[in-house]
Amino acid sequence: MIYHLVPLDHWLREPDRSYAPESLANDGFVHCSPDEVVTLAVANAFYRNVVGPLMVLLIDEDALHAEVRWESADPAPPPGVAHSTRFPHVYGRVNRSAVAGMLEVRRDPDGSAVALALWS
Repeated sequence: MIYHLVPLDHWLREPDRSYAPESLANDGFVHCSPDEVVTLAVANAFYRNVVGPLMVLLIDEDALHAEVRWESADPAPPPGVAHSTRFPHVYGRVNRSAVAGMLEVRRDPDGSAVALALWS
């Protein structure tokens, strides 16, 4: 599985279409993370001020219709993540059938991501 952070309202916006966050148009790919630890670091670096539920899509890389390339962070990985870490980048829309599940990012009172939990 690869992990993709998304505010819940963004994920629910167009449920009948494959998923395409702004990064696909802006960067040419969908940003993903390789594991839970890196996902939490990314959440803390880039999603700390997101209002509302912050979700993690669990994406089955083998079920994606789009190409996945494992690449270095550009310009650098988030704090606490090794520079040698490779990130899965999805070069196209995410077909919803490739999403095997969702987790919710649990945050402490100051907004720091501390854990991933089953979404209920």
